Amino acid sequence: MSKVILIVSDALRDDAAQQGMGYLQHLVEVKKATRFHVTAELPTMSRPNYEALHTGVSSSTHGIVNNSIVRRSIMPNVFELARAAGKVTAASVYAWYSELYNRVPYDAVLDREVDDAALNIQHGRFYTAYDMPDDEVFAAAATLLRRYIPDYLLIHPMLLDTLGEAYGAQSEQYRKQVIVQDGLIASLLPDALKAGYTIMVTADHGISDDRIHGGTTDDVRRVPLYIMTPDESGAGDTDKTVSQLQIAPTVLKLLDMPIPETMKGHPLV
Repeated sequence: MSKVILIVSDALRDDAAQQGMGYLQHLVEVKKATRFHVTAELPTMSRPNYEALHTGVSSSTHGIVNNSIVRRSIMPNVFELARAAGKVTAASVYAWYSELYNRVPYDAVLDREVDDAALNIQHGRFYTAYDMPDDEVFAAAATLLRRYIPDYLLIHPMLLDTLGEAYGAQSEQYRKQVIVQDGLIASLLPDALKAGYTIMVTADHGISDDRIHGGTTDDVRRVPLYIMTPDESGAGDTDKTVSQLQIAPTVLKLLDMPIPETMKGHPLV
């Protein structure tokens, strides 16, 4: 059994990760990590894909069909299932995750920091600023990791989405931030691996050169998946394309938990 850290880098394109995430690509090159291409679910929008990543079902099934649907998840999801199984859950994420898995509507005073065993995200640090610095998101996650030793920790940096929508995926601003984020992940990895965590790095969707997402083209639909395990052995670059709907059952498999019938995707480990 392994504990899991899932990093969902908002709007990280597959090609941008391959070109800019030098440390993760190094781990792939020396086969200390496994890399897949992922086909993101449609529509390629944030809230629907947050839900797809955690329920393993598509938008027409989970019902979060655009970013304006503000309600709790009604499907079996990783957070709810982990809490029910007695696992410890934590997240350093954008506030929409609080609305999906904890409470609606989000209250910036009551919900910004939560530590409550009755909630699906038991230890949550939520932000609302689109330009929240990635280093602050990772620092909050590192605090949660050390303080609560969660079985499942979600980290959701959002600055790439903000820069991509402002400047486009080929901009200096976006491409530099990919490199910055790779460094933040690299700093987190050694201690987390030693502590027995499997780390997965992926994205909800990509971003186009002309600053949009939501459609069906490869630039917004093709995202990466890196998997690093505590034994530091990997398959390198598989060059295989997998479904975003396989991530939730993979997390549950790693947590040694049963996979509900609603999740049809085959685990990747």
